Amino acid sequence: MNEIREKARKLMKGHCRVCPVCDGRACRGEVPGMGGMGTGSSFMNNVEALSRVRLDMRLVHSVTDPDTSCELFGWKLALPVLAAPIGGVSFNMGGGMEEGAYTDAVVGGCADAGAVGCTGDGVPDIIHQSGFASIRANGGRGIPFIKPWEDEELFRKLEGAVAAGAGVVGMDIDAAGLVTLAKMGRPVSPKSAEKLAKIVERACARLIIKGIMTVEDARGAVDAGAAAIVVSNHGGRVLDHTPGTCEVLPAIAEAVGGKVPVLVDGGVRTGVDVLKMLALGADAVLIGRPVSVAALGGGREGVAKYFNTLKGELVQAMVLTGCQDLAAIDGAVLHDE
Repeated sequence: MNEIREKARKLMKGHCRVCPVCDGRACRGEVPGMGGMGTGSSFMNNVEALSRVRLDMRLVHSVTDPDTSCELFGWKLALPVLAAPIGGVSFNMGGGMEEGAYTDAVVGGCADAGAVGCTGDGVPDIIHQSGFASIRANGGRGIPFIKPWEDEELFRKLEGAVAAGAGVVGMDIDAAGLVTLAKMGRPVSPKSAEKLAKIVERACARLIIKGIMTVEDARGAVDAGAAAIVVSNHGGRVLDHTPGTCEVLPAIAEAVGGKVPVLVDGGVRTGVDVLKMLALGADAVLIGRPVSVAALGGGREGVAKYFNTLKGELVQAMVLTGCQDLAAIDGAVLHDE
């Protein structure tokens, strides 16, 4: 992984420093790029809030070989982790890799590791087209995310995603505030509950709604028919001064009450972080920037290596907290100060 990170650092120069700790401090305000909006506080809050979550170490038990697998959207996953939808290699990552090679690395590397890769959308069209092609090449094992465009573009892209073999499609409504899209003059917007219901009905696939940060929005998405929600502030790239995702996750998970899977991203870097998010109420997590670094620095093999590293870290964390399987990970492993 050190070699992968070093290569990525060279290729992403000027767009990502590949810091030893990816916490948003060095890249605050760098959008486009891999930084956070404005002061960078939303990005930093994701990482800092998760770092404050403490675990109780338990060793008087018989857990030695925990099971990290789960089932999600009909897929058997080796671990409850997906690659978050990130695109725009040319303007966000330095252009050191072609967009198609990047999505092939993410989707293919995830598949090799028994995980699932999500792909992004934006301007230019090569972003979503590359994602669709990579998902098609991997037998539909991937989730394309579409921005909250106005009707014609939104439904055209949703239809394209289904045609590429995707049985699960996402919409990141938090992208409504992306500076990059605003600069390019492309209309994106929030969606009312009524509008969401119509989109779900026309999607022709299970639709995930990403960008949920309140209980009210979670309930609205579920009532509209979402197949799952993702608790996310878009990596801190759209609104400054939001709380970290792990801070709002417990209340949202409780409100959803198991009606649909609750996923979360934001500041997850290690297998220990994965365990923390599961203990706080998530069914699975998405990881963004570190996967991009792995893809730029090591291609498909680099992504698979990163996910296998995460799995090893998760196994160790489960042993040290006495969790035989994912169902055993709950609030009891959290240290209550």
